[in-house]
Amino acid sequence: MKNTRRLFIKLSGILSLGLFNRVNALNSHKPEASVAHLESSFASGLEDKGKSIIGEYGKWAEGLLEGRLPRHSYRNDKWTAIDKWRAKAIKITEEKLAAPDLGGVPKVKVENQFVYDGLSIEEVSWKLPTGGESQGIVLKPDNAKGKLPGIMAFHDHGGWKYFGKRKITRTSEERHSMMVDHQKMYYEDLAWANEVAKRGYVVMVSDAFTFASRRVLLKDVPENLRQGLNDDNPELPENAKAYNKWAAYNEDTMAKSLFSAGTSWPGVFLAEDQKALDILCNREDVDPDKIGCGGLSGGGMRTVFMGGLDPRIKCAVCVGFMTTWKDLVLHKSFTHTWMTFAPGLPRELDFPEILGLRVPLPTMVLNSVEDGLYTLEEMQEADKILSEVYKKAGAIDKYRCTFYPGGHQFNKKMQGEAFDWFDKCLK
Repeated sequence: MKNTRRLFIKLSGILSLGLFNRVNALNSHKPEASVAHLESSFASGLEDKGKSIIGEYGKWAEGLLEGRLPRHSYRNDKWTAIDKWRAKAIKITEEKLAAPDLGGVPKVKVENQFVYDGLSIEEVSWKLPTGGESQGIVLKPDNAKGKLPGIMAFHDHGGWKYFGKRKITRTSEERHSMMVDHQKMYYEDLAWANEVAKRGYVVMVSDAFTFASRRVLLKDVPENLRQGLNDDNPELPENAKAYNKWAAYNEDTMAKSLFSAGTSWPGVFLAEDQKALDILCNREDVDPDKIGCGGLSGGGMRTVFMGGLDPRIKCAVCVGFMTTWKDLVLHKSFTHTWMTFAPGLPRELDFPEILGLRVPLPTMVLNSVEDGLYTLEEMQEADKILSEVYKKAGAIDKYRCTFYPGGHQFNKKMQGEAFDWFDKCLK
C-alpha cells in the first residue's frame, strides 16, 4: 500500500504539467509502459548522480550559471539600496518577459449571478486583444458589506487545458466528473477558491491564457493539425480528454510562435493576469490596497511572476512551484511546461529571485518533499536564496517556507496555513 501511495503521489506530480498525456499517447497500447516510464523518470538527477537530462552537455550548461550570482541578484554585494536594485531588476525582468500591451481596464459583463454554499457568485466575461472571450468567476461571502480584501486565485495546469477556473471553484452540487477527480487528487476534494472566499475575501478566478475560455479552438487551426478532432460536444469526458492530449502537443507550437512574435508565455500570462487584477481592483466591493494572490503548480508559477512584478500584490502564496534554474537545467525541465521559460532571464535572476523582487512584502512558499517536479535539494536551495534576500532587506519575518510530506498537492492543511497567512497580512 505504501508503494502504491508513493506511485500515486509521483503520478499526480507528473500529471500536473501534462507529461502524462504525452507518455500515455506514446504507450496507449501498453498502459503499464507509461507507468514504468513515469516511475523511472523520477530517478533522473537523483539516483544517477553526476548525470543530467541533457547528457554530457549538462556540465557545460550548468557552468553557464555556476560560480557567479546572477547580474541582478539582490544577494550580490554591489546592490545596497533596495529601491534602486528593485527598479533595475524589474526593468530587466520585464524586458526578458516581453509581455504584450493589452490596453486599459477591460469592460466587464456579468453573465450570471447567484448564491451557492453561502457565497455570492458572479460569472463574468471580458474581451482582450488576444484571442476570444475571457471568462472568470468572482466569489465573496453572501451579504458581505463594505470593501473586502481581494485574492487573485490562480488555477493549476494539470495537463488539462480544456478546464481552467473550474479546477479550483465549485458553483453547484454538480461537477464535471473530471473536476471531481482533479479536486480529489490535488486539493483534498476542496475548491480552494471557495474556501478562502468564505474567510471574507472577494476572490477572482480567471481562465489563464490557452485554458478553458482562453483555449485554442480546433476550428481555428488548419485541418491537417487537428488530428481528426473538432470542437463538438466538448463537455463529454472523452472529448475533453482528447482535447487535452492535443493541447499538450500544441504547447511546442505555441511556445515557438510566441518566441517568434517577440514575446514569451510567462509574459502573456503576466499581461492577462494583470488585466484580471485590474478588474478585481476596480470593483466597488474590493479594497485595492489589500490584494493577495496564490495558486498551486502552474498557479504557483503565475504567482512567482505576478507577485514579483506587480506591486499591487501585497501578499503572495506560491504552492508547488519553487526551485532553481540549475534544477531545470540538469534534472527537471522535462517535467515542466513551456509556460515557465523566458530566454535570457536566468542570467539576471535565479528563479526564486523573481518572486523575491517583491521583498519586503509578505511572501509564503509551500513545498512538498516528494514532489517529483523538482529535486528536494534545489527546493531547499530556493528556500535558502529567498531567505537570504529577505534577510538582507531586514524583512525575514515577512518570508515563510514550509515543507510538507507527500507529493504535488495543495491539501487542506496547506490551505489552512496559506489562508492564515492571507488573514495575517491582508486583514
